[in-house]
Amino acid sequence: MSKLQFDFDILDKVFEGKKITKNDAYQVFQDSKSDTEKFFEIAKNIRNQYKGKTISFSKKSFFNILNLCRDTCSYCTYKAEMNESKLSMMGIDEIKKLAELSAKFNCTEALLVTGERPEQKYPEVKHWLKNFGFTSTAEYLVHCSELLLEYGLFPHTNAGNLTKSEMSDLRKTNVSMGLMLENSSERLSNEGLPHEDAPSKHPKARIRTLKNAGELKIPITTGILVGIGETDSEIVDSLFTIKDIHNEYGNIQEVIIQNFQPKSDTKMKEHSPTQEEYFMRIVALARIILPEMNIQIPPNLSPNSYNQFLDAGINDWGGISPLTLDFVNPEFTWPQITRLENECRKSGYELKARLPVYPEFINMIDDNLKDYVDVAVSYTHLTLPTILLV
Repeated sequence: MSKLQFDFDILDKVFEGKKITKNDAYQVFQDSKSDTEKFFEIAKNIRNQYKGKTISFSKKSFFNILNLCRDTCSYCTYKAEMNESKLSMMGIDEIKKLAELSAKFNCTEALLVTGERPEQKYPEVKHWLKNFGFTSTAEYLVHCSELLLEYGLFPHTNAGNLTKSEMSDLRKTNVSMGLMLENSSERLSNEGLPHEDAPSKHPKARIRTLKNAGELKIPITTGILVGIGETDSEIVDSLFTIKDIHNEYGNIQEVIIQNFQPKSDTKMKEHSPTQEEYFMRIVALARIILPEMNIQIPPNLSPNSYNQFLDAGINDWGGISPLTLDFVNPEFTWPQITRLENECRKSGYELKARLPVYPEFINMIDDNLKDYVDVAVSYTHLTLPTILLV
């Protein structure tokens, strides 16, 4: 028996619901270089076993609330400075206008994004918030979330490391929240590496926030960023970190596997993009380590390989907007939902819309939100072919 075949016997554990170790996962990943087709087939079979033949997505509108940030990541183009044309500071009237338009486009998710605590670095932000009657970005997000519910939109906030108290307040109006782990390696915070000037990206801070979400029973989306200088073993460690948190709290609703793409206005502009086959192997590895979890890739970052990523084990395309840009990756446009539907069908899968909280996590959300969700689920079931897939 070849070494490759012997190491793939490890994967029988996954099919049988048994645990695999970090060493198992690392060895299988290294051996997969010799037979990527077999590796993808195994990941696909595991996905089919745990997730069936349905691929999901959320129809969203991206509310770029405040893109100032106290940190500076070497790869981030989202962050703006006060004098830049891309600066976004969305006031109440702007939010209402976009909410009205989002409702007309039949969006269900309101993705609220801000930089990390910009009021701590920019006095202009403190003054701006004060004019609206708030002392922090988190307070403003609570108000925005309350407002968006009135338009039939479900808030999903991604605002960096929030305190447990802030998350508790947002839980009352957010059906889910997001915080990328990115990587569990402290090494990436060293001098000259991507998170050197971004203390909020230190894994201890990220893990603490994810655990706070677990204690509060907030359905949360997290994930890793592939291609920023991490090693294979650091990727394995990161995926097991996510697995361990989910095993403890059961609240990680989704894991995003995102490929690095260099941005022209960042320190890492000369850094090579993540090689696609390598990225696909990471996606397959994530399915093997996290067999029962929801795994997605951003479809706008891999526009020519939808079928291959379906074969690598994903079961979700994440949030897709028919209306707004992806302000984190503005050079990559969202795909047409009908195109994704056709690509899924070609591969033998059915594309289905979901809310920003996955169905199996609805029982976790605040009781006051469940009536909103019940109405939305009933509505989308009635109108899915004509409303959500356009």
